[in-house]
Amino acid sequence: METYYNPEDLPKFQNIGDDSPELANKFFDYYSAVFAEGELTEREKALIALAVSHTVQCPYCIDAYTQACLEKGSNTAEMTEAVHVAVAIRGGASLVHGVQMQNIAKKVSM
Repeated sequence: METYYNPEDLPKFQNIGDDSPELANKFFDYYSAVFAEGELTEREKALIALAVSHTVQCPYCIDAYTQACLEKGSNTAEMTEAVHVAVAIRGGASLVHGVQMQNIAKKVSM
């Protein structure tokens, strides 16, 4: 079955700047700096990226950061826990908007 998402496209990401190399280079320089070892380890950053990937629902990112996490020494239990953290934050963010709904409902009901 064909889908819009094709895992074989992930390695083509490096070609995204073919028509705008200056902007692509700036992005990739920034990206490299962000993921370099700093206050957080590369392993910790990969776990964060994996969690965020699930939040933004990017299958390419999920593939890339699953591999990165494994390469940097994470195990599937840690990775699953990181995904659950993302789910809890996303779920909480959706629920807290219920306060807005309640405020509007009260206003309209008056």
